[in-house]
Amino acid sequence: VMEEGKGYKVKRIEVAPGKRLSLQLHHQRSEHWVVIAGTARVTRGEEVYDLQAGMSTGIAKETPHRLENPGKIPLEIIEIQNGPYLGEDDIVRLQDDFGRLRPIG
Repeated sequence: VMEEGKGYKVKRIEVAPGKRLSLQLHHQRSEHWVVIAGTARVTRGEEVYDLQAGMSTGIAKETPHRLENPGKIPLEIIEIQNGPYLGEDDIVRLQDDFGRLRPIG
């Protein structure tokens, strides 16, 4: 976490080449991603697209999304979270390569 205040949090995230984060959504926050280095493959709802350094995208709350690195160098992004609640327990993982899915029910 680089900075945080009421209703916002700024994080630096690095994704190793060939790796991806979980497919997830949030009930309480939206996110904006800015690519600093590398190539980001973004899944946002039904869309899948690539972003290069200097490009950005927004993710609305309740939208399934994933970040992955299809490139050969580390992917570095700045993530700006915005919403009334920014806790880590507002992550609903729909698919996860690291076995972090929460049981439903």
